[in-house]
Amino acid sequence: MAPRPSKGLADVVAASTAVSDIDGQAGRLFYRGYDIHDLAGKINFAECVHLLQRGTLPTRGELAGLTGELAAGRELTPLVRRNIEPVARVQSPMEALRSYVSLASGEDPDKDSGSPEANLRKAARLTAQQPVLVARYHAARRGVTAPDPDPELGIAGNFLLQITGERPSPRQADILDECLVLHADHTMNASTFAARVCAATLSDMHSAVCAAIGALKGTLHGGANEQVMRTFQAIGTVADVDRTVHEKLAAGEKIMGFGHRVYKSEDPRATHLRRMSAELAETTGDDLWYRMSRRMEDLVFAEKGLRPNVDFYAASVYRYLGIPVDLFTAVFSVSRMAGWTAHVIEQHADNRLIRPDSEYIGDHDMKWVPISERTQGTER
Repeated sequence: MAPRPSKGLADVVAASTAVSDIDGQAGRLFYRGYDIHDLAGKINFAECVHLLQRGTLPTRGELAGLTGELAAGRELTPLVRRNIEPVARVQSPMEALRSYVSLASGEDPDKDSGSPEANLRKAARLTAQQPVLVARYHAARRGVTAPDPDPELGIAGNFLLQITGERPSPRQADILDECLVLHADHTMNASTFAARVCAATLSDMHSAVCAAIGALKGTLHGGANEQVMRTFQAIGTVADVDRTVHEKLAAGEKIMGFGHRVYKSEDPRATHLRRMSAELAETTGDDLWYRMSRRMEDLVFAEKGLRPNVDFYAASVYRYLGIPVDLFTAVFSVSRMAGWTAHVIEQHADNRLIRPDSEYIGDHDMKWVPISERTQGTER
């Protein structure tokens, strides 16, 4: 008897990639051979973009060139600008981003080219525009105008400026910048796989990114960070964490932000996010979310042996930075755009259509009968 297929493609190698790698047993993540622990807090997001999309950590000259390219690329096209407000009125954040990226393809100067050079230019523009789209969406739904970007601030600093309306402190900008690096890529996760499947048909980069955004929207992928914070908000106090955890576990409910399909030890990204959450709790003078997080982490590990994943502490970090809860997944997309586009570039460079097989589990030997003779549950 043939072996049963892996449900959810667990442990199935679906592609070869040089972009990122995971050692799930040891709890390690690598971007093009660099350990995330060696990169987090040491490179900025623009350097990370260069590493993922262009294959190397940049020299000073290369970084200056990419930084200028990103600054120029964040300008939205007229078609997108005209539709920011109409879309914001009727769509949720991730739905809106899917629409905006689709609209952006219409006036992209490289829309009809899939050449390596065009893909690099599109990747830079998509990465530069994503934080602007999130900020413009947030401003439009509130009926205000987002502040103009500050040329002295990078992607992270400008994002906080445009979301909160206040210039962030250098440390706040650095913390979000580190978050963007930590979230930038993660091998063959659901949204990246969706992007590669789309790209493998030789569809364009914008279409592949739309597929990725659709996958990231799900609560079992990018949406988990929002659910973590909503759980904390519903609990309200550290004293009530124990009751909530016990009730959820007794009912067999999943507690968002714990466990991972790949990591058998601590998610290395959670290590850094826990540290940043603790720092922000101290500097803001509001340690509620951090203390609730630590208590829940201790309880879930004691009861289920599960450790927090990237979503768990990202929730409190984003909250401390003043980012609205319903934009948490959108922030994830700002970061992951670097990885998605790197994978599309890689897929196009050495392409084969991704077409897996399936196991049929339905009926056999069914026979057609005229509609006049059919009854509910017609027998074979």
